[in-house]
Amino acid sequence: MPLHRVAVVAGDGIGPEVMAEALKVLAAVAVPGQLEFALEEVEAGAACYRRTGEELPRETLEACQAADAILFGAAGLPDIRFPDGTEIAPQLTLRIALDLYVGLRPIRLHPGVPTPLRLAASDRIDYVILRENTEGLYASRGAGVLVGGHVATDTLVVTRPGVLRICRQAFELARRRPGAPRDRVRRVTLVDKANVLKSYAFFRALFDEVAADYPDVQAEHAYVDAMTMYLVQRPGYYDVVVAENMFGDIISDLAAATVGGLGMAPSGDIGDHHGLFQPSHGTAPDIAGKGVANPLATILSAALMLEWLGRRDGDDVAAGAARRIETAVDAVTRAGRVLTPDLGGPGTTAAVGDAVVAALASA
Repeated sequence: MPLHRVAVVAGDGIGPEVMAEALKVLAAVAVPGQLEFALEEVEAGAACYRRTGEELPRETLEACQAADAILFGAAGLPDIRFPDGTEIAPQLTLRIALDLYVGLRPIRLHPGVPTPLRLAASDRIDYVILRENTEGLYASRGAGVLVGGHVATDTLVVTRPGVLRICRQAFELARRRPGAPRDRVRRVTLVDKANVLKSYAFFRALFDEVAADYPDVQAEHAYVDAMTMYLVQRPGYYDVVVAENMFGDIISDLAAATVGGLGMAPSGDIGDHHGLFQPSHGTAPDIAGKGVANPLATILSAALMLEWLGRRDGDDVAAGAARRIETAVDAVTRAGRVLTPDLGGPGTTAAVGDAVVAALASA
């Protein structure tokens, strides 16, 4: 299938700036008759809400439903909120509307990217966090209870079908990942708080049930508080990590800090029929319009999109383009000449995108 229909949502803040560079890279890997993209730019986010009263217009939702994939920039602004005080987040609405239950967060230290960790020369950081995207504490979004200005409650939701499907995805991913941790043991680590809360004990019991079907993959557990320490102390140990929605949100940001920050953190929100790909960072309104935002997370998210399309559709050209983008990003970070200020460089957003395109052309 050489033509892929992609709904493009640039969003707010730095979203349009980083999206422009990702689209530049997609154009560079396109091959007439073999890998082509039909891009439909649609609107969602805080600015859209301020102007129209809708964070996710019906036309945008329909375009996302009809597309082969969604490429998303960033949405939400701190000074534009719903009446209940929460921020505009159409990406969360899309997770529920399209049942994007897998939150895929690759954590990889690219060559030349600074890390605050002290790593030996032989150490590497290359693992994946799977965040359950549709349940957990986030299931209460828009549905929590505030009583008389004195009591507020949000309910953490854990269902058997929801846990089983995210755990199966975690073990399947561990089986197909091209590499393994430094000890060469393929493993899936569940992050929970099963020693305190019944919901997490239930999650753990279902995880163990799924693990029994994958005897070739090591299964283990870690409490979330300890895991925040382990990801700093021994990041090279991990392969696939799976967690409830809120815990997955928190540990994926911590993990991103070890590989250069959120500007180096791509993500995918994936379901059985739809996929949305976006950088893990927010809209960063303090640097919007200054041309210094790091576009690499968005470019790597576009690569994730191509990898997913390639696997879903049996499209070897798309899968190959994903690998080419990863290699080009490695070349740019390894050279270190054109990096944005968050990575200690003098480069602009556009210059980094141009450097990735040049690396693609010279490969």
